[in-house]
Amino acid sequence: MKLYTFFRSSASFRVRIALNLKGIAWESVPVNLPKSEHVEARFKAINPQGLVPALDDSGRLLSQSLAIIEYLDEVCPGPKMLPGDAFERAYVRAFSQLIACEIHPLNNLRVLKYIKRTYKLDDEGVNAWYRHWIAEGFASMEAFLLNERKHGRHVLGDQATMADCCLVPQVFNAQRYECDLKPYPAVMEIFDQCMQLDAFVAAQPMKQPDAA
Repeated sequence: MKLYTFFRSSASFRVRIALNLKGIAWESVPVNLPKSEHVEARFKAINPQGLVPALDDSGRLLSQSLAIIEYLDEVCPGPKMLPGDAFERAYVRAFSQLIACEIHPLNNLRVLKYIKRTYKLDDEGVNAWYRHWIAEGFASMEAFLLNERKHGRHVLGDQATMADCCLVPQVFNAQRYECDLKPYPAVMEIFDQCMQLDAFVAAQPMKQPDAA
Protein backbone atom coordinates (compact mmCIF):
# COMPACT_ATOMS: atom_id res chain seq x y z
CA MET A 1 0.00 0.00 0.00
CA LYS A 2 1.08 3.58 -0.68
CA LEU A 3 0.09 6.35 1.72
CA TYR A 4 0.12 9.91 0.41
CA THR A 5 0.97 11.79 3.56
CA PHE A 6 2.54 14.86 5.14
CA PHE A 7 4.52 14.40 8.33
CA ARG A 8 2.64 17.08 10.30
CA SER A 9 -0.82 16.22 8.97
CA SER A 10 -2.84 14.88 11.89
CA ALA A 11 -5.24 13.11 9.53
CA SER A 12 -2.30 11.31 7.90
CA PHE A 13 -0.91 10.55 11.37
CA ARG A 14 -4.18 8.76 12.23
CA VAL A 15 -3.83 6.43 9.27
CA ARG A 16 -0.12 5.80 9.90
CA ILE A 17 -1.00 4.63 13.42
CA ALA A 18 -3.74 2.31 12.14
CA LEU A 19 -1.47 0.80 9.48
CA ASN A 20 1.20 0.17 12.13
CA LEU A 21 -1.24 -1.29 14.67
CA LYS A 22 -2.49 -3.76 12.06
CA GLY A 23 1.04 -4.63 10.97
CA ILE A 24 0.48 -3.60 7.35
CA ALA A 25 3.51 -2.88 5.17
CA TRP A 26 3.16 0.55 3.56
CA GLU A 27 5.16 3.03 1.54
CA SER A 28 5.22 6.72 2.41
CA VAL A 29 4.63 9.14 -0.47
CA PRO A 30 5.19 12.64 0.95
CA VAL A 31 3.01 15.55 -0.18
CA ASN A 32 4.30 18.91 1.05
CA LEU A 33 1.34 20.96 2.27
CA PRO A 34 3.16 24.25 3.01
CA LYS A 35 4.48 24.17 -0.57
CA SER A 36 0.91 23.54 -1.81
CA GLU A 37 1.82 20.28 -3.52
CA HIS A 38 -1.62 18.97 -2.54
CA VAL A 39 -3.35 21.40 -4.91
CA GLU A 40 -1.05 20.80 -7.88
CA ALA A 41 -2.52 19.03 -10.88
CA ARG A 42 -0.31 15.96 -10.49
CA PHE A 43 -1.66 15.25 -7.00
CA LYS A 44 -5.24 16.17 -7.84
CA ALA A 45 -5.05 13.60 -10.62
CA ILE A 46 -4.55 11.08 -7.80
CA ASN A 47 -6.96 12.59 -5.27
CA PRO A 48 -9.30 15.24 -6.72
CA GLN A 49 -10.08 16.44 -3.18
CA GLY A 50 -6.53 17.75 -2.95
CA LEU A 51 -6.18 16.41 0.57
CA VAL A 52 -3.99 14.02 2.51
CA PRO A 53 -4.10 11.28 3.49
CA ALA A 54 -4.90 9.23 0.44
CA LEU A 55 -4.26 5.51 0.37
CA ASP A 56 -3.46 3.54 -2.78
CA ASP A 57 -4.33 -0.11 -2.30
CA SER A 58 -3.26 -1.93 -5.48
CA GLY A 59 -4.44 0.93 -7.67
CA ARG A 60 -7.63 1.62 -5.72
CA LEU A 61 -7.57 5.10 -4.18
CA LEU A 62 -9.16 5.81 -0.82
CA SER A 63 -9.51 9.18 0.90
CA GLN A 64 -10.61 10.61 4.27
CA SER A 65 -8.80 9.24 7.30
CA LEU A 66 -11.70 7.65 9.16
CA ALA A 67 -13.02 5.99 5.99
CA ILE A 68 -9.53 4.65 5.30
CA ILE A 69 -9.20 3.24 8.82
CA GLU A 70 -12.59 1.54 8.61
CA TYR A 71 -11.64 0.11 5.20
CA LEU A 72 -8.41 -1.31 6.61
CA ASP A 73 -10.40 -2.89 9.42
CA GLU A 74 -12.71 -4.60 6.96
CA VAL A 75 -10.14 -5.94 4.50
CA CYS A 76 -6.99 -6.53 6.56
CA PRO A 77 -6.26 -8.91 9.43
CA GLY A 78 -4.82 -7.73 12.71
CA PRO A 79 -6.15 -5.91 15.77
CA LYS A 80 -9.56 -4.36 15.19
CA MET A 81 -9.80 -0.59 15.04
CA LEU A 82 -13.53 -0.86 15.72
CA PRO A 83 -14.98 -3.25 18.33
CA GLY A 84 -17.43 -6.01 17.54
CA ASP A 85 -20.23 -4.69 19.74
CA ALA A 86 -22.51 -2.18 17.98
CA PHE A 87 -22.85 0.12 21.00
CA GLU A 88 -19.09 0.19 21.55
CA ARG A 89 -18.54 0.86 17.82
CA ALA A 90 -20.83 3.88 18.12
CA TYR A 91 -18.81 5.04 21.15
CA VAL A 92 -15.52 4.75 19.26
CA ARG A 93 -16.94 6.50 16.21
CA ALA A 94 -18.42 9.30 18.35
CA PHE A 95 -15.09 10.01 20.04
CA SER A 96 -13.24 9.83 16.72
CA GLN A 97 -15.69 12.22 15.08
CA LEU A 98 -15.50 14.61 18.03
CA ILE A 99 -11.89 15.13 16.97
CA ALA A 100 -12.09 14.67 13.20
CA CYS A 101 -15.32 16.63 12.67
CA GLU A 102 -15.43 19.14 15.55
CA ILE A 103 -11.85 20.07 16.50
CA HIS A 104 -9.65 19.41 13.49
CA PRO A 105 -11.60 21.30 10.77
CA LEU A 106 -11.34 24.59 12.67
CA ASN A 107 -7.60 24.27 13.15
CA ASN A 108 -6.25 22.69 9.99
CA LEU A 109 -3.67 24.45 7.85
CA ARG A 110 -6.17 25.72 5.26
CA VAL A 111 -8.26 27.44 7.90
CA LEU A 112 -5.30 28.95 9.74
CA LYS A 113 -3.91 30.37 6.50
CA TYR A 114 -7.31 31.75 5.52
CA ILE A 115 -8.03 33.55 8.79
CA LYS A 116 -4.51 34.96 8.91
CA ARG A 117 -4.80 36.36 5.39
CA THR A 118 -8.42 37.47 5.48
CA TYR A 119 -8.52 39.00 8.95
CA LYS A 120 -4.94 40.32 8.93
CA LEU A 121 -3.94 38.36 12.00
CA ASP A 122 -0.37 38.10 13.24
CA ASP A 123 1.02 34.79 14.47
CA GLU A 124 -0.26 35.36 17.99
CA GLY A 125 -3.73 36.09 16.67
CA VAL A 126 -3.73 32.79 14.77
CA ASN A 127 -2.41 30.98 17.83
CA ALA A 128 -5.16 32.50 19.99
CA TRP A 129 -7.75 31.16 17.54
CA TYR A 130 -6.13 27.73 17.65
CA ARG A 131 -5.91 27.58 21.44
CA HIS A 132 -9.53 28.65 21.87
CA TRP A 133 -10.86 25.75 19.81
CA ILE A 134 -8.41 23.33 21.39
CA ALA A 135 -9.66 24.31 24.85
CA GLU A 136 -13.29 23.83 23.81
CA GLY A 137 -12.59 20.57 22.02
CA PHE A 138 -10.42 19.03 24.71
CA ALA A 139 -12.97 19.95 27.37
CA SER A 140 -15.53 18.01 25.33
CA MET A 141 -13.15 15.05 24.99
CA GLU A 142 -12.48 14.99 28.73
CA ALA A 143 -16.19 15.26 29.57
CA PHE A 144 -17.02 12.50 27.07
CA LEU A 145 -14.53 10.12 28.67
CA LEU A 146 -15.60 10.87 32.24
CA ASN A 147 -19.28 10.63 31.43
CA GLU A 148 -19.10 7.36 29.47
CA ARG A 149 -16.60 5.70 31.85
CA LYS A 150 -15.45 3.22 29.22
CA HIS A 151 -11.80 4.28 29.06
CA GLY A 152 -8.80 2.53 30.53
CA ARG A 153 -5.34 2.57 29.04
CA HIS A 154 -7.13 3.54 25.83
CA VAL A 155 -10.34 5.33 24.90
CA LEU A 156 -12.15 1.98 24.98
CA GLY A 157 -10.80 0.05 27.94
CA ASP A 158 -7.41 -1.47 27.16
CA GLN A 159 -8.04 -1.92 23.42
CA ALA A 160 -6.36 0.49 20.99
CA THR A 161 -8.98 1.59 18.46
CA MET A 162 -9.67 4.25 15.84
CA ALA A 163 -10.43 6.62 18.72
CA ASP A 164 -6.82 6.43 19.92
CA CYS A 165 -5.64 6.92 16.33
CA CYS A 166 -7.47 10.27 16.47
CA LEU A 167 -6.57 11.29 20.03
CA VAL A 168 -2.79 11.03 19.75
CA PRO A 169 -2.32 13.28 16.66
CA GLN A 170 -4.63 15.89 18.15
CA VAL A 171 -2.53 16.01 21.32
CA PHE A 172 0.64 16.32 19.23
CA ASN A 173 -0.86 19.32 17.44
CA ALA A 174 -1.97 20.95 20.68
CA GLN A 175 1.51 20.50 22.15
CA ARG A 176 3.05 22.04 19.05
CA TYR A 177 0.98 25.18 19.64
CA GLU A 178 1.91 25.13 23.36
CA CYS A 179 -1.68 24.67 24.55
CA ASP A 180 -2.28 24.09 28.24
CA LEU A 181 -3.32 20.45 28.50
CA LYS A 182 -3.22 20.09 32.29
CA PRO A 183 -7.03 20.45 32.61
CA TYR A 184 -7.50 17.18 30.67
CA PRO A 185 -5.91 14.41 32.76
CA ALA A 186 -7.98 11.55 31.33
CA VAL A 187 -7.08 12.54 27.76
CA MET A 188 -3.40 12.91 28.64
CA GLU A 189 -3.22 9.60 30.51
CA ILE A 190 -4.51 7.82 27.41
CA PHE A 191 -1.99 9.74 25.29
CA ASP A 192 0.86 8.69 27.59
CA GLN A 193 -0.24 5.04 27.46
CA CYS A 194 -0.48 5.10 23.67
CA MET A 195 2.98 6.56 23.33
CA GLN A 196 4.40 3.48 25.03
CA LEU A 197 3.41 1.42 21.99
CA ASP A 198 5.73 1.08 18.98
CA ALA A 199 2.88 1.60 16.48
CA PHE A 200 2.24 5.11 17.83
CA VAL A 201 5.91 5.99 18.29
CA ALA A 202 6.83 4.99 14.72
CA ALA A 203 3.93 7.02 13.29
CA GLN A 204 4.80 10.29 15.00
CA PRO A 205 5.68 13.29 12.78
CA MET A 206 9.40 13.60 13.40
CA LYS A 207 9.99 9.94 12.51
CA GLN A 208 8.62 10.38 8.98
CA PRO A 209 10.99 10.62 5.98
CA ASP A 210 9.70 14.05 4.94
CA ALA A 211 10.38 15.51 8.41
CA ALA A 212 14.09 15.78 7.64
